[in-house]
Amino acid sequence: MELDPAALSQPDRYKLLIGGIVPRPIAFVSTVSRDGRLNLAPFSFFCGVGSEPMMLLFCPANKPDGTEKDSLRNARLESEGGVGEFVVNVATEDYAPKVAGAAEPLPYGESEFDLVKLTPAPSLVVRPPRVAESPIAFECVTDRIVRTGPGVPSAGNVVLGRVVHVFVRDDLINDRHHIDPARLNAIGRMSGTTYARTRDRFEMPMGRKALAPEG
Repeated sequence: MELDPAALSQPDRYKLLIGGIVPRPIAFVSTVSRDGRLNLAPFSFFCGVGSEPMMLLFCPANKPDGTEKDSLRNARLESEGGVGEFVVNVATEDYAPKVAGAAEPLPYGESEFDLVKLTPAPSLVVRPPRVAESPIAFECVTDRIVRTGPGVPSAGNVVLGRVVHVFVRDDLINDRHHIDPARLNAIGRMSGTTYARTRDRFEMPMGRKALAPEG
């Protein structure tokens, strides 16, 4: 089947993206409004950008009416009316239902922390709190925002953040800064309401060595 995105509806394009780009890590993003109201939401259009400087991104789509989601409103640069900071917490199997529950569309100012009963813990550098239950949290300062369709329903926004501090639970990390994936127990998104565990893993070398016959 050959498909022209321009000939498809927005929901069909979305289904192709979330069905074909799998599994996707989940950014469990905590933010705060300028008047101190907390927000927490999951985003699976998320990835690392680079390590020099250490940066990551997440992509909150516009609401169906074209307005910005609360996470984006709060993470906007201060010159655009936001706080200019956010925290990416790692989503794990230990509290997976609460990650999904935080996707509930609450009125602006109502806190998903309260809805899903997760604990805000003070960040070390930025104003938004991290999730105390999360084993890893990346404190970020917003570097820039790329809007692919300002005011357009369901259009994407790329929030690039510079990581200024990292919290890692002590039992997850060794003295070489390697994270233990078995203890982390992260989850990812598939299509629809399907999620993936990260327990099934295998080792494989890079480059030509990966093409060599076994043994």
